[in-house]
Amino acid sequence: MKALITGASSGIGADMARILDEKGYDLILVARSKDKLERLKKELKGNVSIIAMDISSSFNCMKLYNKLNEENIDVLINNAGFGLYGEFNSANLDKELDMIDLNIKSLHILTKLFLKDFINKNHGYILNVASSAVFLPGPLMATYYATKAYVFKLTLSINEELKQKKSKVYIGTLCPGPVNTNFNNVAGVKKSINQLESYDVAKYGINKMFKKRVIIVPGLSIKIGSFMTRFLPYKAQSKISYNIQQKK
Repeated sequence: MKALITGASSGIGADMARILDEKGYDLILVARSKDKLERLKKELKGNVSIIAMDISSSFNCMKLYNKLNEENIDVLINNAGFGLYGEFNSANLDKELDMIDLNIKSLHILTKLFLKDFINKNHGYILNVASSAVFLPGPLMATYYATKAYVFKLTLSINEELKQKKSKVYIGTLCPGPVNTNFNNVAGVKKSINQLESYDVAKYGINKMFKKRVIIVPGLSIKIGSFMTRFLPYKAQSKISYNIQQKK
């Protein structure tokens, strides 16, 4: 069994690599930082290949797929992504466009290409890492929230298409709340509340993936919060989300 993980050099992606390594999977790990990937590879026990690549480029996504389409991959985890804090009118446009390229375009391309292979062999797992951000509007992190909403809706739509075809291929989405990773530093967030540990989120996500849970929400408080948002008007959702983000 072989798994491909993007954004694998740190945080949830690295911990998912550790967990799948323990389960005996061969791993292909993709991230921009070759040094971090090499350190992780030395830590792991199994057969690990690393690819240092910036997959925010559509060309690189195609290049990555063409490099790996004969590898008989069983699991694809689209984890690569980042956030950006600030009011929409003042947020850096170049960074926002980079975020859209990575959070949306690269995930879309890799999901589509590997899904075709999985459907042909009627086997495979795709886990798209979104966020609890999908359950609320995102003032002060508008673009990030929008990218994760795309991931969430895309995944649910593909899941229904697979169900209608009676396919054995799985696709699901992991929607964690705040996690103790380097995400906050990249996003420009000073602090976050009620953080979960990355390894716990990764382990929960992997376990639920293999149980074919479509929407995976780690942490009781986030589960309750995501459920309660269904009963709130958008005006109230936006105000709550703004107050949460402002505290960061």
